[in-house]
Amino acid sequence: MATAALTRAKNPTASRVTGTLGAEVEGIDVSQDLDQEIIDWISAALVEHKVLFFRDQHALDRKQHLAFGRRFGELEIHPFAYGLDVFGNDEADPELIVIDHPGGQRNTGTDIWHSDVSFRETPALGSILRCVVPANPGGDTLWADMEKAYELLDDETKALIADLEAEHDWPNFRRGMINRGVDEETIAKFREKFPVMRHPVVRTHPVSGNKCIYVNSVFTTGIVGMDKDESDALLTRLCRQATIPEVQVRFRWEPGSVAFWDNRSTQHYAVTDYQTRRVMERVTIAGDKPF
Repeated sequence: MATAALTRAKNPTASRVTGTLGAEVEGIDVSQDLDQEIIDWISAALVEHKVLFFRDQHALDRKQHLAFGRRFGELEIHPFAYGLDVFGNDEADPELIVIDHPGGQRNTGTDIWHSDVSFRETPALGSILRCVVPANPGGDTLWADMEKAYELLDDETKALIADLEAEHDWPNFRRGMINRGVDEETIAKFREKFPVMRHPVVRTHPVSGNKCIYVNSVFTTGIVGMDKDESDALLTRLCRQATIPEVQVRFRWEPGSVAFWDNRSTQHYAVTDYQTRRVMERVTIAGDKPF
């Protein structure tokens, strides 16, 4: 059992890496059984910086990764990660997703700006991703600050989207199930469990109270009350906000690197520019219903 002396060996610091979001954290070994005071410090830093980067976490193993994630809430099991070639739940610990990619492929489904599992009634609070084998070279991950993306909208657009809702669904996972030969009855059961969900286009962060754009290119299928052409045009415009460099941070992975992001206020994009094997492991913390 770690002691206060061990967990407080260094005063933690969070140093911004861009003018908008992202911070490098030093002074914390996330493999340790950390004091609640330090967990609270990490939680506050996550809300402020939106994505936290921890380097040289070489002592962190799978069990410690899971234990660290559980300090921030219940871990969710990804409902569609079974049976996929490079993205799947660990058999022994299904809350842990293993992303083992051979490289040399595009269009993996993660190389699109998105917010994780927004098709759920209660989408994820955030995820903690650990680098096991980095691509060499390439394989960076980018995050976009969707609060800043909202701020950059003109007042007319903000007024237009203030009270709108959007539908969130999982069409890419459904196509993947069909391509793998999953029978219609099984897909229908998933549809019953995960129906089309409506969330506000402008989400309010439950801790900070800040507003952000809450639609994404992977799971958002339409805006309620608009015809398809009007909806598609507005969604394209809003999703494009994530592509503005001024709202982004880019992280280069090394062995032992860990990233912890706030899924409520960010989107992310995994770059598939690499030709070598890349292995990552992720746990995801269950969240609450957007409002």
